[in-house]
Amino acid sequence: MSALQKLQEKIEQWKTDHEALKVENAQLKAELSNIAGSQNEQTAQIEALKRELEEKDAEIEKIIAQVESLLA
Repeated sequence: MSALQKLQEKIEQWKTDHEALKVENAQLKAELSNIAGSQNEQTAQIEALKRELEEKDAEIEKIIAQVESLLA
């Protein structure tokens, strides 16, 4: 096998490896995008739950104030 043939084989292997890496890179980018979207959804849900908790706390404080006024 000549040096030229060896170089051509090496180049072909690099091309194949490069294509495989491009596919893997695209898959990883898609996975990262999905994770980021999921994280954004979780953050929004956490914020909604925090607001709901604050509302419930306010309701509890209002009820406590009413009970205290009735007992006074």
